[in-house]
Amino acid sequence: MLTVSLNNEPHTLPGTMSLTEALAHWQLSDTLAAAAINGEFIPRSQYHQVTLSAGDQIDIVKPVGGG
Repeated sequence: MLTVSLNNEPHTLPGTMSLTEALAHWQLSDTLAAAAINGEFIPRSQYHQVTLSAGDQIDIVKPVGGG
């Protein structure tokens, strides 16, 4: 088990996984606008290369409609 923080809420993952896998696990992969880990924004093209570690702070920004 791996515990990380997702938008300041603790979440447990079943094991080590990439950012892509974690987003799919949380069913967030289709609604995502941007992601940062420990304050560093990650390009979407690199999500599959980023392996999450215990204690990581993941911030997800979702698109908001308006004008």
